Amino acid sequence: MNESHHDACSEPGIQSGRKKDCIRASVSWKDYLELTKPKVVLLILLTAVVGMYLAPGDGVPLNILLIATIGIGFAAGGAAVVNHIVDQRIDSIMARTYKRPVASGKIESKKAIILAIVLSLSSMILLFFFINPLTAVLTLLGLVGYAFVYTMYLKRATPQNIVIGGLSGAIPPLLGWVAVDGYSGDIHPHALLLVLIVFVWTPPHFWALAIFRKEEYAKANIPMLPVTHGIEFTKLNILLYTLLLLFAAALPYLVGMSHLIYLAGSSILGLLFLYHAIRLWRSDVRKVALETFRYSITYLMLLFVILLVDHHFPVTLH
Repeated sequence: MNESHHDACSEPGIQSGRKKDCIRASVSWKDYLELTKPKVVLLILLTAVVGMYLAPGDGVPLNILLIATIGIGFAAGGAAVVNHIVDQRIDSIMARTYKRPVASGKIESKKAIILAIVLSLSSMILLFFFINPLTAVLTLLGLVGYAFVYTMYLKRATPQNIVIGGLSGAIPPLLGWVAVDGYSGDIHPHALLLVLIVFVWTPPHFWALAIFRKEEYAKANIPMLPVTHGIEFTKLNILLYTLLLLFAAALPYLVGMSHLIYLAGSSILGLLFLYHAIRLWRSDVRKVALETFRYSITYLMLLFVILLVDHHFPVTLH
């Protein structure tokens, strides 16, 4: 296919009729992988695996580690595919997303729907029959919450979309925990602390990106907080949520779930996040929002890695 046709297929805001003309006969497996948002899924799986290792017991059996990771990954990937399908009009307008396979017409919606169904059903079968029913039920709730409640309704309905819908994106560490410790049907309070951390982390993480992409969200008619309440109000909320995150991230140490390595590491990471939030609050340069967004990803990854290190190498004052 020549370059001019590729450009015509990829330009933002392509009309649905033209999009159909751009569907290609040869689609790479990489295009289907892109539908699953692999980078997001990897972050989800990191928090889930850490949740497995923090659960009570003498370690994580290899079969549970492998099957639960695959099952949770399939569910996250399936939810991401639904997001591509539902948001294809929005994605085709925004510069960040207009080249996505469904939005650009590279992959037909019906094929993406089949992929979403296969991934989601495979996830439920693996988790229900080979892990435990509680993990399967919670995973299903998270999938429905993100793919349908958030993507199809909340995202278009309220500027608090990412706050309300953030719960579904915050449960992966709980899923990992109950995969190991959920055979009795109980949920350990410490697992809920991990959910709380990700839940509080989500708004400052996503609002920073929303500031950077404000005009695109406005063009797509999505009521993100910077669009409905302005950038200054959003920056203040990012700062306030970051302060709340510092407290939430300290809770594992305060309740005796973690030790000094985690306390030191989480404090340093949190103060760096606060530095970014204050810098964003005081700055009029939109690039600072993108830097804050990128650091927020690093923050969450390193926080959970430190949790895991602290769990295996506990250091105490006594």
